[in-house]
Amino acid sequence: MSLRIDRLQTFLQRVGNRPRVLVKITTDGGLEGWSEVYNHGPDLAFPPMLYYLFAQIRGMDASRTSFINQYLLQSSRFPPGAMGLAAIAAIDHALWDIAGKAAGLPVYRLLGGSVRDRVRVYAGLYSAPDLPDLQDQTAALNEGNGFTAFKLSPYRSDIHRTRFGLAARELGDYFASVRGGHPDAWEFAFDAHACLWEPRQAVELGAALAPSEPLFLEEPIRPEYIPAWARIRQELAVPLATGESLYSPNEFLTLLTAQGADIIQPDICVVGGLTQMVKIAALAEAHYVPVSPHNPLGPLATAANVHFAAATVNFGILEYKPDPVSWCHDPYEPVDGHLELRPDRPGWGIEIDESALVEDDWVHWQRVVPTKTDGSTAWM
Repeated sequence: MSLRIDRLQTFLQRVGNRPRVLVKITTDGGLEGWSEVYNHGPDLAFPPMLYYLFAQIRGMDASRTSFINQYLLQSSRFPPGAMGLAAIAAIDHALWDIAGKAAGLPVYRLLGGSVRDRVRVYAGLYSAPDLPDLQDQTAALNEGNGFTAFKLSPYRSDIHRTRFGLAARELGDYFASVRGGHPDAWEFAFDAHACLWEPRQAVELGAALAPSEPLFLEEPIRPEYIPAWARIRQELAVPLATGESLYSPNEFLTLLTAQGADIIQPDICVVGGLTQMVKIAALAEAHYVPVSPHNPLGPLATAANVHFAAATVNFGILEYKPDPVSWCHDPYEPVDGHLELRPDRPGWGIEIDESALVEDDWVHWQRVVPTKTDGSTAWM
């Protein structure tokens, strides 16, 4: 069967309340590969970017995933950045899906086979609800899918309009109540969303969390200045995680060399795809650092992460956001807090219902920039 890249199509859809561009690449022999684009926006810029890149690779052998990934990276005079790499990742993932289907194998078999039988996940909740509400949510997730790990927000109040010491104290009291109101074996991580600009504030958050032993504190400060990450990791008494805002193996190497993180969290849909994700994981393994991918996305991104995790020795735990969609009827869903591998299914191992994509199901979304009491802007 011929594997020459013949067509690329994009579909404007949504996952939960967030817009999502889906991508299908078809070979001249009729094999199809699917992926989704990470929606860090502006989202409607992705289809023309994808068609621009596709014009450069049309006619190439779809199974040459590494060659095409490198070709697209080198087709840009300057580093492509977040949006360019997200578009390259979408193409990369669609081609890996095709390569697996052509070989009749799941993608992880093309990476050397599985090193684990299943993939542990945590539920992304992204908020800090009052304890009774949180207990209702965690109990339902545990009963339905066996979750024993969850990710919350560390902010109980508006940190840009509250004395920071008070916000940190509230967090410590809150986490103590969360820990006391759940089984001791359950784990809770906290995602600070890079809202802080001062490293000392990150240290204060970590100190507030430490007595109750969080799974990790994620991205407490902005990612740009790596020496600050080295500083706060030395001063924190909790595991420090970051990486969703880093894009290349070079950036991760800088972070790892500085010993700026206990856990790295690259996003497979941002770093240039599975092809680049494997390189980043190898760098992390050499530094004794686990990889726990950033993945608040849909079923296609989750599928790519499952195959990465299955074949990666230093994988830790995967973020999972339970948002059902109409266009995928057989997504990877947690059982006993894990995603099971699908050794009998080639490619990503999921099926896309293209009839559900005939009509656009698009929603506009953009970040709202917060302001401080003096009217200046802040990170969110």
